[in-house]
Amino acid sequence: MFQVTQDQGEIKFSAQIISLSQMLSRPFSYLFSISYYGARFKGWAKQKGQPTVEGKLERIFRFVLGHEDFRLIGSSRTDSGVSCRQGFVQIFLREEMDFEPILAALNLNLNGEIRLNSVRPISRDFNLINSVKQKTYRYFFSNSESFHPFALAFLTSVSQINSLERMQENASLFVGKHDFRAFCRISGNKTDFTREILEAKVFETEAFHTEFSPEKTYCFEVTGTGFLYHQVRKMVYAIWHFSPTQIKERLENPTHEWETVPTASANGLVLWETVVDIL
Repeated sequence: MFQVTQDQGEIKFSAQIISLSQMLSRPFSYLFSISYYGARFKGWAKQKGQPTVEGKLERIFRFVLGHEDFRLIGSSRTDSGVSCRQGFVQIFLREEMDFEPILAALNLNLNGEIRLNSVRPISRDFNLINSVKQKTYRYFFSNSESFHPFALAFLTSVSQINSLERMQENASLFVGKHDFRAFCRISGNKTDFTREILEAKVFETEAFHTEFSPEKTYCFEVTGTGFLYHQVRKMVYAIWHFSPTQIKERLENPTHEWETVPTASANGLVLWETVVDIL
């Protein structure tokens, strides 16, 4: 058996284990590119009595395919309220199938909250989780006093934050390999907190610009090979409110008993891009 491990978006999970026997009994596999609006869901992972991305996908695939003899696995497990611009989901089936003719039917029944953008057949040996090479997250926020409630669909309202120049400086400190235990929610028996950040920056943006948009909107963009539970959202809080010294000392002395870094809200966070190594 192989275990799917979690990174940012953000439920740390030990579930979603697909056994070798299950894969061998379902020799046909297909890879979908996926987008979804996270505010509609309590995260990716199925939860009893709660709307989740995984749960809705399974229900719609059962309805359209007319059976439940399949398995799904996602490239990321985002937390409640976190959206996804570009991720992947893999399906395992016992029989070969042409999904192109029914892609429209799947999307129609997904009601626009989730969209399957494309599909391609993939080798049964393709391991989606191990094939993810890097992910980019974007966190959208504004400190404008004229913040319209409708804008909360896409970004977070925050007050009394650092200047743009200070936020840019703070973001740059995260680049490289670091022990991020001071910038994540520690759970379970995890012992490896080292992650590599390839790029981190803050900039003004006009993404999601509408008549309800605040005067200025900012974006924190971070790319890494993997992320810990709540890592991105704690990094966001740090760039908003910490000094460079406060960030440096937590990265340089991660095992010190630091005061817990608060977690920024989920509604500004988007899994922007997922890069996979296709066999």
